[in-house]
Amino acid sequence: QVQVVESGGGLVQPGGSLTLSCAASGRIFSIYVMAWYRQAPGKQRDLVAEVTSGGATNYGDSVKGRFTVSKDFDNHTVSLEMNTLQPEDTAVYYCFVDVDSGLGSDHYWGQGTQVIVSS
Repeated sequence: QVQVVESGGGLVQPGGSLTLSCAASGRIFSIYVMAWYRQAPGKQRDLVAEVTSGGATNYGDSVKGRFTVSKDFDNHTVSLEMNTLQPEDTAVYYCFVDVDSGLGSDHYWGQGTQVIVSS
């Protein structure tokens, strides 16, 4: 079993910055992908950013140029640096991991961390 824990959410003013962190632990042989998704009230869960073991990154269109995803797969962590935050970035942010737990590829989600952008 793999545990995924996010941290770093909170309240920030428009134009401000926040960094989220995610740590995975448990039966992990290797990590294929770690990603951040977000879900606003009444909306679907959307990809924010993802990073592969090879370092390739992919961002949602609404965050390109403002958010940066960074990995440390040796320590099973990923971070999301968020700049120039806007009220529409308000959401619960979830960490997603795709790992080899010894039985092939498995996917796990964290419980989420709330980000509120408001003055």
